[in-house]
Amino acid sequence: MVKSGSSSKPTVINADPSDVSTLDGIIKAFYESISFSSGTQPNFRRFRTLFHPQGMLVPSKADKMMPQSVMDINSFIKNSVENIVLTGMERKGSIVGEIARRTLTFGNVTHIFSTFETKNKQEDSKSQQRGVYSIQMIRESHRWWIISLIWETERQDMPLPKAYLV
Repeated sequence: MVKSGSSSKPTVINADPSDVSTLDGIIKAFYESISFSSGTQPNFRRFRTLFHPQGMLVPSKADKMMPQSVMDINSFIKNSVENIVLTGMERKGSIVGEIARRTLTFGNVTHIFSTFETKNKQEDSKSQQRGVYSIQMIRESHRWWIISLIWETERQDMPLPKAYLV
């Protein structure tokens, strides 16, 4: 399979076992790794440990923050750093949190629909963006790996369905 947006061979970094030994652990680690304080960036080292070396990330076409393509982890991180700087997000920080989750598992294969919201780092801030991550995972070598991450963000013409909010 040819992936657009590939940059170079991914670096495999050993994960913290508590991040990848359970589904709850890997989802928690995912959200913590993409949240960051004012003046910093997401924890891309930790983020990288959650993904299979051939993992892919696919933003929806409607997400203007990222180009429409299938990206490997290195391309995603490069684009994220550029967008954080371009939008000035590093001055505010960003917390991404899970609102609701739907999980389907068969053997070593899991699919999770995780509804998220993004807020500024201030605790009393309103939700700035909501959407759904579609996360496909596989259990291999005594740990969970994110194989693919696809997401869609809520828009005025496409609000989140109530079913994805509970």
